[in-house]
Amino acid sequence: MTARSPRRAPGDMFPGMPDVLAKKPPKAGESEHEARTLDEAIGRSYEILDEALARFREAAGVFWLFSGGNDSVVVGHLLRGRYDAVLHVNTGTGIPDTTQHVREVADAWGDTLHVLQPRNRYEDLVMGRVIASTGPNAGVRPVWKGFPGPAGHKVMYRHLKDQPLMAFRNSVLGDQRRLPRAERRRIIYLGGMRWDETDRRFRNAEAIDPAGSIVWVSPLVHWTDAHMREYRARHRCQEQHDHAEHRLCTPDALPLNPVTEHLHMSGECLCGAYAKPGELDEVEFFYPEVAARLRALEAEAEAAGERRCRWGRKDPAGATDTAPAGRLCSSCVAPLPGQGDITDDWLTSGLITPEQHAELNQTATP
Repeated sequence: MTARSPRRAPGDMFPGMPDVLAKKPPKAGESEHEARTLDEAIGRSYEILDEALARFREAAGVFWLFSGGNDSVVVGHLLRGRYDAVLHVNTGTGIPDTTQHVREVADAWGDTLHVLQPRNRYEDLVMGRVIASTGPNAGVRPVWKGFPGPAGHKVMYRHLKDQPLMAFRNSVLGDQRRLPRAERRRIIYLGGMRWDETDRRFRNAEAIDPAGSIVWVSPLVHWTDAHMREYRARHRCQEQHDHAEHRLCTPDALPLNPVTEHLHMSGECLCGAYAKPGELDEVEFFYPEVAARLRALEAEAEAAGERRCRWGRKDPAGATDTAPAGRLCSSCVAPLPGQGDITDDWLTSGLITPEQHAELNQTATP
């Protein structure tokens, strides 16, 4: 078989056959890049979590990050009984049905669920009502204004996804700043990142990635798309009958979020930074109330004189970038040059120095 790209699996595989990425990911360990059957890939996933627990014995808890998407649900299904609770970030921009799906799956499985909310609303970010609290513009200028294009993705990710997860970490660990480093605890977050998702995931994802007091663990990092298809075929109910809600027809069934059937994504975040052409029309067809909310926000932004008043703005043709995307944004890519950014405007107007501009555009570290 001929490989489709450096990271892609050679092609569709028959059940039970071993599969492997065509090229070793840069951050893969010595034994990571090898052909595995699905059962062998599952065994390696268990090993990854075992390794994380052995390395970080001080961990205060293991939490499954469930977006409602097709990859993250496999993490929870595979590791049921090995995490302490479920975390779902309700960004306030997404499809409410996805959050309801997460609630009902957690309830069906008897899991403790924490639905996390961002401190700042998406609408307030778009309308420029969130004023910077740190840095040279603290108390003076908004952190963002207008609908985000790719250059605004890192701002939206930081406020809508990263901040709620950091707040939850703090609620579990408390203030550890005065503790000796040897006495500080960590928290483990289980996510669904895979090398075979995107080229950026191929370059940047790691099985175990400690960052400060958070240990990001990706048990499926080595799974290929063929492994994912085979796992879904093995565990999702395929019977020709009236399925139970979320296809939870048997105690071991793999859930299915109806939103993913309609939109081919989890729909938990619709910030629009990397919207596809026609995406809002597609959302409107299946979830008109969600599209109506976004269109009303467009009208509000336009009435306020905001030039970035359209959801899902596009970038100049040919623009590229290689920086990593947010850990929880599986389909997002990093900011592209040429997209309007409020900090670029400040720099051009002489309101901030090049050094301040660089500082403001650094990615937040957990």
